[in-house]
Amino acid sequence: MSAPTLTAPTFEHHHSGFGLGYSQPRISWQFVVAPDTPAGWDQKRYEIEITWSADQKVEHVTAFSRESVLVPWPARPLKSRESAVVRVRSHGKCANGSVSPTTWSPASKVEAGFLDRDDWKASFITSSTRIGPNGPLQPLRFRKEFTLDASLGEKFHARLYLTAMGVCQPYINGKPTSDEEMAPGWTSYKHRLNYRVHDVTSLLNPKEKNVISIEVAEGWYAGTLGFRGGTRFLYGDRLAALAQLEVYGDDKSTPSLVVSDESWRCARSPIQSSEIYDGEVYDAQLEDRTWSISTTSSTAKDWTPVTIVPWPSANLVAPDAPPVRITQTIEAVDLFKTKSGNTVIDFGQNLVGRIQVHKIDVPKGTRLTFKHAEVMEHGELGIRPLRLAKATDTVISAGDVIENWAPKFTFHGFRYLQIDGWPEDSPLLSKDNFAAQVMHTDLKRRGDFSCSNALVNQLYQNVIWSMRGNFLSIPTDCPQRNERLGWTGDIQVFCPTASFLFDTVGMLKDWLQDLAAEQLQEGRGGIPPFICPEIPMSGWPHMPEAIWDDIVVLTPHVLYQFSKDEQILSRQFSSMQQWLENGVKRGHDGLWDEDHWQLGDWLDPKAPPNDPSNGPTDTILVADAYLVHTTEVFTEICKVLGKADLTEKYGLQTEYLRRKFQHKYITPAGKLVSNTQTAISLAIEFSLYSGYQELSLAAHDLTKLVQKARFNIATGFAGTPIIAHALTRVHRSQLAYRMLLEKTNPSWLYPVTMGATTIWERWDAMLPDGSINPGTMTSFNHYALGSIADWLHATVGGISPDEPGWKRILVRPIPGGNITDANVSFNGPYGLISCRWKVVNGKFSMTLTIPPNSSARVFLPLDDRNDVCIDETEGQILGSGTHNLECNFEAAEWPPKRLIAPHIQPPEEDIA
Repeated sequence: MSAPTLTAPTFEHHHSGFGLGYSQPRISWQFVVAPDTPAGWDQKRYEIEITWSADQKVEHVTAFSRESVLVPWPARPLKSRESAVVRVRSHGKCANGSVSPTTWSPASKVEAGFLDRDDWKASFITSSTRIGPNGPLQPLRFRKEFTLDASLGEKFHARLYLTAMGVCQPYINGKPTSDEEMAPGWTSYKHRLNYRVHDVTSLLNPKEKNVISIEVAEGWYAGTLGFRGGTRFLYGDRLAALAQLEVYGDDKSTPSLVVSDESWRCARSPIQSSEIYDGEVYDAQLEDRTWSISTTSSTAKDWTPVTIVPWPSANLVAPDAPPVRITQTIEAVDLFKTKSGNTVIDFGQNLVGRIQVHKIDVPKGTRLTFKHAEVMEHGELGIRPLRLAKATDTVISAGDVIENWAPKFTFHGFRYLQIDGWPEDSPLLSKDNFAAQVMHTDLKRRGDFSCSNALVNQLYQNVIWSMRGNFLSIPTDCPQRNERLGWTGDIQVFCPTASFLFDTVGMLKDWLQDLAAEQLQEGRGGIPPFICPEIPMSGWPHMPEAIWDDIVVLTPHVLYQFSKDEQILSRQFSSMQQWLENGVKRGHDGLWDEDHWQLGDWLDPKAPPNDPSNGPTDTILVADAYLVHTTEVFTEICKVLGKADLTEKYGLQTEYLRRKFQHKYITPAGKLVSNTQTAISLAIEFSLYSGYQELSLAAHDLTKLVQKARFNIATGFAGTPIIAHALTRVHRSQLAYRMLLEKTNPSWLYPVTMGATTIWERWDAMLPDGSINPGTMTSFNHYALGSIADWLHATVGGISPDEPGWKRILVRPIPGGNITDANVSFNGPYGLISCRWKVVNGKFSMTLTIPPNSSARVFLPLDDRNDVCIDETEGQILGSGTHNLECNFEAAEWPPKRLIAPHIQPPEEDIA
């Protein structure tokens, strides 16, 4: 028998531990079991060894603690630039009582970035003269030649600290300093500006002249943002770069510095324009291939002086979120002609990123254009959903061969690519000459799911692809049209799903700080913006909105459920309290003002195409239900943070608002006045019914509504994420399965039957005849309605956190429909959790793996009730290890004889 092994430690929620913005980063590690690891292995103490890089001094700390996630930094604080090597060892006890230590974990290096404003010696620089048109801004190139101090010795190391007003790509001696795209990313530039740290030691020439160069484009900083024409120059109208190269010699003392200042030079880029929405224009005739290297033939006459730009008001911050990267390359699957004779490439997958052309060899002056679209409509490129976005990249040939060309500073949402201008007789006009580079924030994958139903598996893959496409620097609504904004409602409803699929904590924690900064500005009244980073939008005044603005409470709480990081809650606490105390526009009863316009159950399929808030569910009821729920969640947060007075205050407020809701919306006979699937689901999930009889009636009414809708979707943003959960809570899980498996429009599987490879914004974004929905708001890549994956994880697969941070796992699979087996896994804070079950000949069997230092509360589907009911006892508590469980299982009959919900006890006579 052997103890588990440990993963290399990680720091905070940072993606790598390099360039951290913390002086005392908390440390985490996971457990990996071996085939002979004993069951029930539980940590009793841990050791941390820290070796300081500067002097190789070693510190060793032992702590008698079961904690292995976000444990305190055990040594003196890190200073700016300081690094150390960290490894850990754990001592645990098995179920049989024996104590065994793990081996030492692999080592991880941690290195601090700049922790103080005074660390920056560089200045922001821009061209001293206006280059190119006033808009869109032509990208700029900056360069600086230098030689290393001979006294540095042979064993030097170098770091490049940089950011930009715009998006940038830095080079040293002609080679990119990292694989990051669209750096430094999109933040609320008035408040926070990311900087990055690159290890560039290997790129420097110790005995020759070196060149540091940076190309900067407008990106989100100066480009047009927003729909209805958008806004240009929201943050500034000049591109600028900030760079500080520090080279340390053998003595590891004072570095040799190269900083951006007035000694640098600037020139126009051969990229004529590069815009987020419209795409990039590259004129190869203007290319200087020596611009980023040291050479006597460089066209120095074309380089002009730079000028210093005032330091911005924003704080420069080291983000926890990983960079945007190219994470996958997809080769084209087909090349065909449209009805009108256009040449189109099909990549077989709707994705977000950019094209790569392996080889361009066309006559000088040839103008090649590449138009992107997500779908084909009646044999032609379906560009109407792009609205005002051109989504077109252009290459103007210099007559020389160009290898592996791709645009640098833009991205598109697309599956299809129309190529115009390429000579028809060219052998390079072939699908083999084109690839698509998938681009997104490079989040670590955590969860997975599959089952016996191929269509459901495709639906699940569609959810993943939509998340990948819309987690590009910030969580966006869509990646293709002239929008691509951080709508708060979308990520609020999708956050539980997103956080299971990928490790979102670092990225969303960063983004929430931007949201709070914009919300808490003077004069905002505690009201968060609809989108973050905020941009002005015609027709969207600054006003409070349920669901969207409730994000400031609900999303930090979701991140806490996945991480048990109280610091996230405390950091966002003022934002939460300001929203509930000052932001919500209340009526005389403490609920929402009845005259206030609400987005409500946005995109209910019964709402008119151009009026998506005008669905059948009372919008104020939706807002009020969310207000009760948000206040209750905030009460829990106050309790976690030890704020006893506020816990009591908001606990009483929750009960008061719940009674007011019941008085306002539930009749004496127990009926909810807005008799829709969304309204009843909200009331069930948010515990708004006052007793068992009301809940029983709600289950009956919801059943009738689902049947009346013929199992089609009848919910929008508010109802879709929860209806399957609500049906399961009142033991109608088989109805949820029936809805999941419906194929006619509107349903989750209808887009799959239409060939969708991502989640659509509208259920019928593509009509059965192949026409695009006539509405002006029709995206083929929106993740919000993919929140059904949360139910696939928790109910079909059967795992969810039973305690914050996954220390104890709730295992409660409920088979149903035509699904005979399922497999779900989650790489949680303590290690890999997996649950695989199948039903064969009436017997349910399950293999469950629980990582060391955690446990599970397990419920099996029972055959002693007519419904696949949940046994409301405490369940079976299992320790770590692999467990094989089984029980008899008969196909569920419906309706059930009994009804139980966790928050309401049935009458005593029903318990017998």
